[in-house]
Amino acid sequence: MSGNIASKAIDQGNGIIRLAPNWVPRSFCIPGRRIKLHPDDYYALGGERGGIDERWFSSTTPADNGPLTSPNEGLSFIVFKDGNNVEQMLLRDAVGELKGQLIGDRLWNAYGKWPMFSKFFDNKGALPHHIHHRDHHAEKVGQMSKPEAYYFPTQLNNYGADFPYTFFGLKPGTTKEQVRQCLVDFTKGDNKLTDLSIAYKLEPGTGWDVPPGILHAPGSLCTYEPQKASDVFAMYQSLTGDQVVPAELLWKDTPDDKKGDFDYLIEVIDWEKNIDPHFASNHFMMPKPVKPLEAMQSEGYIENWISYKSTAYSAKELTVLPGRKVTIKDSAAYGMIMMQGHGKIGVWEIETPALIRYGQLTNDEFFVSEAAAQTGVTISNYSSCDPLVMLKHFAADNPDLVIDV
Repeated sequence: MSGNIASKAIDQGNGIIRLAPNWVPRSFCIPGRRIKLHPDDYYALGGERGGIDERWFSSTTPADNGPLTSPNEGLSFIVFKDGNNVEQMLLRDAVGELKGQLIGDRLWNAYGKWPMFSKFFDNKGALPHHIHHRDHHAEKVGQMSKPEAYYFPTQLNNYGADFPYTFFGLKPGTTKEQVRQCLVDFTKGDNKLTDLSIAYKLEPGTGWDVPPGILHAPGSLCTYEPQKASDVFAMYQSLTGDQVVPAELLWKDTPDDKKGDFDYLIEVIDWEKNIDPHFASNHFMMPKPVKPLEAMQSEGYIENWISYKSTAYSAKELTVLPGRKVTIKDSAAYGMIMMQGHGKIGVWEIETPALIRYGQLTNDEFFVSEAAAQTGVTISNYSSCDPLVMLKHFAADNPDLVIDV
């Protein structure tokens, strides 16, 4: 039956599939309340699960939230509606059945799955300094490395919450012995790891690229995060604000035979990238127009690359000007989320909801097949005054991307 749903869904949308909202709680986070979830629903899964401060997009990757993780947490569902009958199935299963028809033969042959997802991360405070493992270390616990990128959408950042600064890397000149001592002191209160780091003020409308092996403590702006399809991490900071980080998170995704080995935790760090004196210039991203600005405006749109320093994923922000209708071609499949305005994409009505109940379906998230992207997606902005804005997330080795290193 599920294969039937997948085929019917891709046919119904002429290659564009509707997705259901995908909410994820984190026990160590306090929601920033900027991702349009109803105020009564931020703790919809119960206080012990923590607040919902993430919405995942185009995800075939399960969330790793410990023993209380609910079935299918973090996984996106496609939606097929036939009259009053609504059916759903996992995007992961739809990709497995439709293969190249949905994500393209290039990605299917290389990965056998959709190898990325994106999310909104919406925390009221800063996260602890943590790390995502590189391939060598992630493979030891049956996972993949996790590079990720950040973009701070203006539509979701009317306020900066408690700490709109992110610590990245380590101060040039920091020694491994200094960091090791912080890790040894993890259970003694504040291990003062951020004393060895540098905080950068976060600006809406800009972003950062964060390869695996980089220590980082994300700040409190609401963040759009394209990333590789992995949820591997370890927390290296023991106290952030007044919140104590449990010691088991220091050793998360460490092989059993290496737990208690602080030298192994140092080995996980990509040392040269962390102490890079040119860290900001090498990782900060201003939006980059995909074509000359005047040429795009004359055609009725503006499109910028917002994630362009990694081969593992990329992302664009597309603005269709008021009252305009455009056809946009891309070389690869992508997921998209509406940020502003209303109109139409292909056969679908699209809109940007102001408020969403937990479990409610929306018309703001879709997945565009490779064939539809290459043929060209027609988008209409129904408003005479409001721009229509969407974010588009692409998987590995986007043929349109020229890497900026």
